[in-house]
Amino acid sequence: MTEAEIKLKRTESILLELIPEALGSLNDKRLHQLDVIDIKCSRGRSDAKVYIDPASFTQEEKSEFLKLLKKARPILETFCMKDQGWFRSPKFTFEFDEQLKKAQNIEELFKKIAKD
Repeated sequence: MTEAEIKLKRTESILLELIPEALGSLNDKRLHQLDVIDIKCSRGRSDAKVYIDPASFTQEEKSEFLKLLKKARPILETFCMKDQGWFRSPKFTFEFDEQLKKAQNIEELFKKIAKD
């Protein structure tokens, strides 16, 4: 692992701790129920994708949460930047992580195939 990859992983790890803390500090109680699963930063650490647990939210609720997160993005970025003493924070984009659901569907298909 190169030094740049280590710095990238360190940044992702720090953000994985800071973003839930920042969400908890917001006044909007709806955002407190979101769980951050993973964060992937770009190579230059200028952008970061924040993956959120879809839990059992409906599609309408998910779109509402994404709108709320888009509005709260500058506050979250400032929180992380000030906490770490960074000159600038990565620009966050938020997505619901659907990979777990896809994996479960694939596992169910394999079980059906195994029965046949």
